[in-house]
Amino acid sequence: MKRVAERQITLTLTPAAKALLFREGYDPAYGARPMKRAIQRLIQDPLALKILDGAVKAGDSVVVDVDSKTGEMRFQQGQVKAGAA
Repeated sequence: MKRVAERQITLTLTPAAKALLFREGYDPAYGARPMKRAIQRLIQDPLALKILDGAVKAGDSVVVDVDSKTGEMRFQQGQVKAGAA
C-alpha cells in the first residue's frame, strides 16, 4: 500500500467491502492472521492490475465496493456516495 500512497491514489472502502474483507480475512482457528493475504488477494492484486492497465492513475480516488451479482470486489473511480462510508 506504500506504492499506492506514493502515487497519491486514495482508496475508500464501502461498508460492504469492509464486511467482505473481514469475512475473508478472519478464521476462527487463526483469528485475524489471514487478513494480510485477504487484503492482498481482494484489494492489492486487482488494484495493481488496474494501475498496470492504466485504468487507475496517479492522483485518482478509488472506491472499493462489492458487486452485488458476483460478490467480488469492484473498483470505481470517484467519491463515496453520502451514507456509504
